[in-house]
Order: sequence, then C-alpha cells, then structure tokens
Amino acid sequence: MPAARKDQPEPGASVLRLQASDEQRPAGRLLGDELRFHRERLGYTLSDAARAIRGSSSKVSRVERGESPAKPRDVHDLALFYGLSREQQGQLDQLLAQAGNGDVYARFADVTPNFLKRLIRLERTAQKIFVFEPRVVPGLLQTESYARAIVRMMEVGTPDADIERIVALRMQRQVMLDSGVPTLAVLVCEEVLYRLYGDAGVMAEQIGLLLKATLTKRVNVRIVRKDAMVPPYPIFHLTFPDGDSQELAYVEHLDGANYVTQKRQLDKYRRILDNVRADAYERVESTAALKRALQHWERLAATEQSD
Repeated sequence: MPAARKDQPEPGASVLRLQASDEQRPAGRLLGDELRFHRERLGYTLSDAARAIRGSSSKVSRVERGESPAKPRDVHDLALFYGLSREQQGQLDQLLAQAGNGDVYARFADVTPNFLKRLIRLERTAQKIFVFEPRVVPGLLQTESYARAIVRMMEVGTPDADIERIVALRMQRQVMLDSGVPTLAVLVCEEVLYRLYGDAGVMAEQIGLLLKATLTKRVNVRIVRKDAMVPPYPIFHLTFPDGDSQELAYVEHLDGANYVTQKRQLDKYRRILDNVRADAYERVESTAALKRALQHWERLAATEQSD
C-alpha cells in the first residue's frame, strides 16, 4: 500500500493541518484498503512501500487505515511500484478524488469484476453489517452448495475449476463471523426462501443454516413479508469501530456496485433500510417463516429421493 513521501512545503507557504470531514474519512478508508490489498497481494512489506515513496512505514500504515490523507503523487508512485494496470490505476484515481472531495464525489461506480472482493475486504474490518437482500440469501449466510448453484447459474460456460475458486472466495466472507465481530443484521424477502437454487436438498440445507443463525447472539435474521414494497437491489450498510461517522453503504447492481460515503446519500439508504425493516416479521414470526420454508423443501427433497 502506498507509502507517502515527505513533501517539503514551498518557501513562504503556510502549512495548515486539515481534519478530514465525516464524508471524506470513509472514502479514505476505501482508498487505503485498496492500496493495502495490492501491497499484500504482491508480498511487499510496509517498509518496501515506504521506500517507494520515500516515506515512513508508519505513514504508509496510517494511509492504509484511512487515518491520514493520501497524496496524489504518492498514490501514483505506489501504483507504478505495484505494476498496476491502467484500469487499476483508474480505480485508485476515482477513490483518490472521492477522498479529496466528498461533496462532489458522492459515490463512485465500481464496474470491475473486483467490486465484490473490495466489499469482502471491508466487511472484515466492520463492527456492524446491516444487509437487505431481495433476490437471494445474503452471501455471508450462504451454504457452499447454495453458493455453487448461484455461481453456476451466473457464470455460464465457466470451467469447473474457476467455479470452485469463486465459491471459495464467497465462503471466505464467513470466516470472520467466528471472530466475534462484526454483528450482522439481515433482511431477507420471504419469496427468496422459496426460490429454487440447486435442488430441494440444497434449499433445505440453506434454510436450515438461516434457522441456526437466528439462535446466535451476533446474527439477527428477519424475513420481509411477501406483500412488502421493497427496492429491487441489495443494500449493505457497514459501520466501523472508530466512530459513528465511520460508515459507508454498498448498493449492488447487475454488473457492478456503488460505494456511498456522502452523508446525504447515507441518510437516504438508512431510511430505505428502516422502511424495509418495518415490513419485516419480528424474531418469533421470522423463525416461524423459516420453519415453514424448511418443511416445504424437506418434503420436496423426500419426494425427489423416492422417485
């Protein structure tokens, strides 16, 4: 991740230390996370990155954590040091612009195949995750068989070995749930419980996992009523442990995603999530809805086995 250099101020220039706004700080976190990802992917240490920009290891670390603003020249030099493609450098430029001007860059559209990988890395540093999913069981609570069925449907013609790597990546998202953080609140549309992916056995296993999750203290699963008016796209809201202002929303589309850090837009997505939550069953009713779905798929699975 990019190490920053110690730039000297021009003679006579005054240096004013500015504190990042609440909108800029989450955007800086995104940039720092991306820089750290490339550094670690290539096996470089903080010292390696620091030498590339003639800075210190501690400065690189602060930039990667989003605690210090990254300078454009440092980001450019790190991109060259990491050998990033033009497309990857463009992603960093978008993040840098957003981190530097939260008012103008309310969001950035990530239309690269890496948009989900970025979310996965951010999930691992979050304290709280709130997810609404209208189409499938959220990835953080998918079984391996359910995830494989979805990937096979979406990645038609992809070799089996690549399918398995994609599934393995999705499963990595769940490792963090064993560490005590983050807490997870999930809103799932009731129709999703009856939407077939794989076969009846796969669905019974998946619903069983959701039921098991409702028994834990850190996972809160609520089922949204069938007649509820809901947005047609998934929404993630992530809160980080270093203050209430440290938050962002992730809104997924068919071929990409938007990362939202501007306060006005964050307020909008919080209201949407609150409205969906108001149309969800409470814990007891949600558990009952899951049990009905489980019985449905278990009956079908038994029928399939007897045929």
